[in-house]
Amino acid sequence: MQVRLAYGSDGLDVELPEERTTVVTPVARPAAPDPAALLRRALREPVAGPPLRELAKPGQRVAISICDGTRAQPRDIVVPAVLDELDGIVDPDDVLVLVATGTHRGNTEAELRAMLGEAYDRVRVFNHDSRDSSSLVWRGVHGDGVPVWLNRHWVEADLRITTGFVEPHFFAGFSGGPKMVAPGLAGLDTVLTLHDAARIGHPMATWAVCEGNPVHDDIRAVVGGAGEVDFALDVVLNTEQRLVAAFGGELFAMHRAARAAAKEIAMAPVSGRFEVVVTTGSGFPLDQNLYQSVKGMSAGLTVLAEKGTIICAAECRDGFPDHGSYREVLASAPSPQALLDGIAGRAETVPDQWQVQIQAGIQTRANVVMHTGGLTDADLATAHLAQTPDIGATVAELLDIAGPDSRVCVLPEGPQTIPYAV
Repeated sequence: MQVRLAYGSDGLDVELPEERTTVVTPVARPAAPDPAALLRRALREPVAGPPLRELAKPGQRVAISICDGTRAQPRDIVVPAVLDELDGIVDPDDVLVLVATGTHRGNTEAELRAMLGEAYDRVRVFNHDSRDSSSLVWRGVHGDGVPVWLNRHWVEADLRITTGFVEPHFFAGFSGGPKMVAPGLAGLDTVLTLHDAARIGHPMATWAVCEGNPVHDDIRAVVGGAGEVDFALDVVLNTEQRLVAAFGGELFAMHRAARAAAKEIAMAPVSGRFEVVVTTGSGFPLDQNLYQSVKGMSAGLTVLAEKGTIICAAECRDGFPDHGSYREVLASAPSPQALLDGIAGRAETVPDQWQVQIQAGIQTRANVVMHTGGLTDADLATAHLAQTPDIGATVAELLDIAGPDSRVCVLPEGPQTIPYAV
């Protein structure tokens, strides 16, 4: 059988044995016919707690948290929906939109205009800066020893509203919800602690797991103890990034409902585990570099049999990438296990090392083979990875070695759908 993989801009066709192949594709969901009405209903008929309009009072300073430009949140319809609910109660001059950048760079004015549409000119918009100590307020220690610094505008607001979108996350369980405050509006020390080696290296720090996940447990503890969210609005999107569902209300109850809806769309049960998993970096622009393609490897690991092989197709036109310390850290140890040992021994870490730790953790549990046009065999060797020029031939060889009952699972869209074994 021929399977088309998301790879670069043009895709990649591979031949696989039909009788031994399971293909997992995203669940199709139609977009909401009237997104504005769907959002309005979520704001007026919350999962728990009072409607937003009942919480708003004249004279209040309002802070609204939104995703930054690296996320697919439909801010251009979400933020106007929130502003319309506040209309006639709160002065627009008292409303501030905070871009929850976490440790990412701030968005430019042009990017913000594109992200927010007409809402950009209705209210003030600020990028959060996790490294600017003057913009942060100390909120104490919460969870398992997490030092909490939060954005000053957020803390000093009278009405705090989070907006986000929910999808499975490869070490925080799910996006959205409390993540729109921490790490989104948190200081660097807070983010580094929430994402330290011990937390993201924990076996429960994985796709779709929140309770018992030390990363998400402490995010909830931080936000519940210091974040003071008054109303939360999350959306769920389909594979075309169109609005499918919306949930509003009390933060944690709302997020539980949104997670359940996201799981139905973004996760798929499969029968047992597989000796070989073929996955992707989800195609361009998501497979621009090896750093981002680790998400595809992580998705494949969820249904991989012990001592199995992950084959990841990712174009990597931007290399590792060469900026940042990712390549340097990958090449700093003789093996994936040595990388893990080195990172675990550090008191602090940096974002590049988070991703190195995840990649090294995958490689210690699986044989990982890449198919990429952007990295040479020598490049991949520095990352402790091998390359195959022919995915179909490599799959056939691996199945032959594994025996007649061995099988291959294919994730053509990579982490756009997360499989789980039943």
